[in-house]
Amino acid sequence: MAFEALADKLSAAFKRMRNKGKLNEADVKEAMREVRLALLEADVNYKVAKDFTAKVSERCVGEKVMESLTPGQMVVKIVNEELTALMGGEQARIKTASKGPTVVMMCGLQGAGKTTHAAKLSKMLKSKGHRPLLVACDIYRPAAINQLQVVGEKAGVPVFEMGQQRVEKIAREALRHARDYGHDFVIVDTAGRLHIDEELMDELKRLKKEIEPQEIMLVVDSMTGQDAVNVAKSFDDALGIDSVLLTKLDGDTRGGAALSVRAVTGKPIKFAGTGEKLDDLEEFHPARMASRILGMGDVLSLIEKAEQQLDEKEAERVAKKLQTNQFDLNDLLSQFQQVKKMGPLKQVLSMIPGVGKQLKDVEVDDRQLVRVESIIYSMTPKEREKPEIINASRKKRIAAGSGMQVEDVNRLLKQYEQMKKMFKQMGSGKGKRMRGGMGLPPGFGI
Repeated sequence: MAFEALADKLSAAFKRMRNKGKLNEADVKEAMREVRLALLEADVNYKVAKDFTAKVSERCVGEKVMESLTPGQMVVKIVNEELTALMGGEQARIKTASKGPTVVMMCGLQGAGKTTHAAKLSKMLKSKGHRPLLVACDIYRPAAINQLQVVGEKAGVPVFEMGQQRVEKIAREALRHARDYGHDFVIVDTAGRLHIDEELMDELKRLKKEIEPQEIMLVVDSMTGQDAVNVAKSFDDALGIDSVLLTKLDGDTRGGAALSVRAVTGKPIKFAGTGEKLDDLEEFHPARMASRILGMGDVLSLIEKAEQQLDEKEAERVAKKLQTNQFDLNDLLSQFQQVKKMGPLKQVLSMIPGVGKQLKDVEVDDRQLVRVESIIYSMTPKEREKPEIINASRKKRIAAGSGMQVEDVNRLLKQYEQMKKMFKQMGSGKGKRMRGGMGLPPGFGI
C-alpha cells in the first residue's frame, strides 16, 4: 500500500520518543534526522524534506514539547499538522464555471492514465448529480478514441468524438454539443507523449486558448516518484496547470510525489487514483492522508466509501431481519457482496484507526469472500433460508459443489450461528445501529 514504508519508519522514530519520559533538544534533533531520512527514502524532494523537518524542529522547541507530560504525542501532533500543511492544508475542489459547462482539460505524459482517469472523474461527477461529457482529443495514439468510448460506456457517460480532426475543432464542437444537450461538465482527454516536447506543449496551448478551461488537471503516475514532481513542474511552467491527479496510490509507491508536488509547484492535488476499477478514485484530503501516513487511520474516507458503495435499502432490509432474529444465509451473502464493493479488504481495514499497524504482517485474503460465496451458492434456496436443515449428507454435497472441504462448510455454518447469537444478544435497540453493513464474521478474510 502507498506510504507503507514511510509510515513504518516514522512509527519507529516516534516509538523511541514515546518511550522517553522527557525529551531534550538532542532527542528532537535525532528524531528529525530519522524523519528526514525516511522522507528522502520515500523519494520526497530534498529541499522539501529539509524545510519540513526544520519547521517541525522549530515548533517542537518553541511549543515547549520537552516539558510536556506526553512529549512523544505532542511531536506526532505537530508532525501531523505539518504534513497536512505540506500537502495543501484544506481540500481543494474543481473550479466551476459561473455560466455554461465547466471545462476540465486532462493532460499528462503518455501512459500516466489520462483516459481511464477522465472516465473515473466523469463517473464520480455523475454520481453527484452532474451531467458530464467526455471529449476525445487524443487523435494520435492508436485506439485512444475507442478506449475512451469503452470506459465512457462503462461509466455511463457519453463520449464526443470526431475522429482525426484538428483538436481545436473537436473541442469547439464538443462545447457547442454540451450546451445544446445540457451537459454541465466537459472533460477533455488530450494527447500525451513519452516525454515533454515543444510539439506537445504547442498543441495543448492552442487547445487551452480555444476552450478556456476552468481547470487544467495534470495526471501523473505516483509510481515514478520524484520524476512525477519534475513532470508537474515542467507542465506548470509551460502550460500553467491548476491541479494534479495522482494515479496508483494503491500500489508500491513510496509517496514522495504526494508529499512534494504541492511544495514544488504550488498546485494542489485534487484527486487520487487508488485502483483499476472506475470507482477507484478519491478526492484528495491532505488531513486524512497525513493521518494515514502516521498510522492513525481514515474513518471519514471509510464512511464516504461506505455511503457511496453500500445499498441503503438492502442495509435497511437486513437491519430489520436482524431485529427480528430472522437473519439467514441469503442475508450473509448479501453482506459479503456489499463488503466486496468497497474494494480490497486490507485497504478498507487500514482506514480503521489502529488496525493498519496490526495488519502490517497479516495476509488479508480477498479470495476468502469468493470461497464463502461459492459455498452459499452451492446450497439450495431452502438451505439458505433454514441452515439448521443442513445435515452431513447435505454438507458433502455443498462442499463438492463449491470445490471446498466439509470442514469449510462447517466453519461457515458455525460462524453464521455465532453472528446470529451475537446480534440476538445485542437486542433490537443496538441492532438498529448496525445499519449499513455487517462486515465479516470472525476469522473470515484475514
